[in-house]
Amino acid sequence: MATPHVLAIPYPAQGHVIPLMEVSLWLVKQGIKVTFVNTELNHKRVVKALSETENTQEMVNLVSIPDGLESWEDRNELGKLTEAISNVMPGKLLDLIEKINGTESDKIMCVIADYGMGMALELAEKLGMKRVVFCPAAAAMLALVINCPKLTEDGIIDSDGRVLKKQMFQLSPTMPVMNSETLVWACIGDLATQKIMFDSIINNNILAKVADWSICNTSYELEPAALALTPNLKPIGPLLANHRHGKSVGHFWEQDSACLEWLDQQPLQSVIYVAFGSFTVFNETQFQELVLGLELTNRPFLWVVRQDISTVQSTSPNMPEGFEDRVRHRGLMVGWAPQQKVLSHPSVACFLSHCGWNSTVEGVSNGVPFLCWPYFADQFFNQTYICDHWEVGLGLEKDEKGIIRREEIKNKVEQLLIDEKYKERALNLQAKTMASATGGSSHNNLISLVEWIKEKGNHSSASMATGNSISSDSNSIAQNSILSNNMSPFGMNLTQSLSVKLDKDNFLLWKNIIMPIVKGHNLECYLLGTKECPAQFITTQTTTDSGITVEKVSNSKYSRWMSIDKLLMGWLYSSMTSEIVMRLMGCSSSSELWKAINENYGIMNRS
Repeated sequence: MATPHVLAIPYPAQGHVIPLMEVSLWLVKQGIKVTFVNTELNHKRVVKALSETENTQEMVNLVSIPDGLESWEDRNELGKLTEAISNVMPGKLLDLIEKINGTESDKIMCVIADYGMGMALELAEKLGMKRVVFCPAAAAMLALVINCPKLTEDGIIDSDGRVLKKQMFQLSPTMPVMNSETLVWACIGDLATQKIMFDSIINNNILAKVADWSICNTSYELEPAALALTPNLKPIGPLLANHRHGKSVGHFWEQDSACLEWLDQQPLQSVIYVAFGSFTVFNETQFQELVLGLELTNRPFLWVVRQDISTVQSTSPNMPEGFEDRVRHRGLMVGWAPQQKVLSHPSVACFLSHCGWNSTVEGVSNGVPFLCWPYFADQFFNQTYICDHWEVGLGLEKDEKGIIRREEIKNKVEQLLIDEKYKERALNLQAKTMASATGGSSHNNLISLVEWIKEKGNHSSASMATGNSISSDSNSIAQNSILSNNMSPFGMNLTQSLSVKLDKDNFLLWKNIIMPIVKGHNLECYLLGTKECPAQFITTQTTTDSGITVEKVSNSKYSRWMSIDKLLMGWLYSSMTSEIVMRLMGCSSSSELWKAINENYGIMNRS
């Protein structure tokens, strides 16, 4: 019997690789084969960072594909990296799948793709594979994306995601407050980069609709309001290495485990752990204030200092003269640390953090209070969770020049550690969060995911995932699509772009173009809602000598219906301008989308 084979592909950034690697290693423990696809650069980093005693490569097949950038280009320029991903990686990923499925007996039958790698889900759909989308960020980030049309209607952002006015808002009465100036795409690079990232987020959200499963590194205990806004998203967090009794892997740099011995020598609840992730960069003034602020606390500290953490061009950060001598008995600086083990160490008192979601989840899972110093993207909202919603940390205030001064660092450290309520709340949140991961809802969702992956026959075209290539020829759909028996007599298919896209003024023209295509594929019943969705599960009864056995099994008709409906809905979205997509985003079925199109644009176009 063939072993279920999953291909996992993260967005090529450290904070995305680690949690998806945790998912992959957990699947391997459940008897599933996993091929983990990094970019060539990140693959080299991950392999180099693994110690000789770690057998990750024996458990997870680590492979790589090009990211489309030259070796000298900066991967921290997220706009350029994101564009390269969409232009180059789909073809390279297809080549890899064809190679694997052409040579191995255990064919890839399921793809788990990072939310930022929607192209992999699109490819998996064309190959007839099972599809899982993985969100390594907070569920609140997906809730935000779904509500972008409302932000546009309210005049907070325009159709390109550009912030039009500073405003505090809530996605629901129980959600934390959001700041329009720190929306996830609005604090990444310049305006051109922000538009690239916004367009990518919107496009990936559309592509994610073809996924059979949507999973997220969170829990109901952490984000009940956000998960209520994203009912199809299944929490499976917190994803921690100690849950599988192994080491944390997937790091781009080798972890300095010697720091754990140093922690053993420090008093209980005394050490400030300082780590700013893989992207944060400080200008020289801010870096010096941080250094001197840590010294001013007069407390032990463990600081993760990347070589490129400062804007000063040097092989190592520029420390103030005499600093290392003055703090050598109470301060330790390392290049990269085993963070989960550090945060679980009894000597750690608090976590001075950039508030990346992985760090947030890891700190919360270990009951550690935070000092928040966000840098970009979702980190500002994560700070809101920490400081205002969960109340397990404090933020650091900038002066009139935008600098966090050394005195502010010292004062906030004292405030956090003197007030025992922060630690008390952190421990309470830890207990709730860990309950979901050990036999609770997140654990149960993971078990259900494994069972679904192992099921046979969920996709009528799963047998297509054997290395058949996808041609640009308009008839290639006959080999690779679940719609092969419903081909349009016009020779068109639902992977073809239309020359006319729906805007606010051309509904009748657009409708007259798409309806013959829909009817030619015999899909009008999906569009009009006359073909109801079958039940997801079928209950069967078997009578034996010992009695009646009732069993609930997956309904293949449901899987086929969902696949066809999602394909149709994705094609409809692709036939609209970005402004219309943003307005109508969030529909759960093609009939719901069709109804929204007619309600918003059909009336105003009728004569």
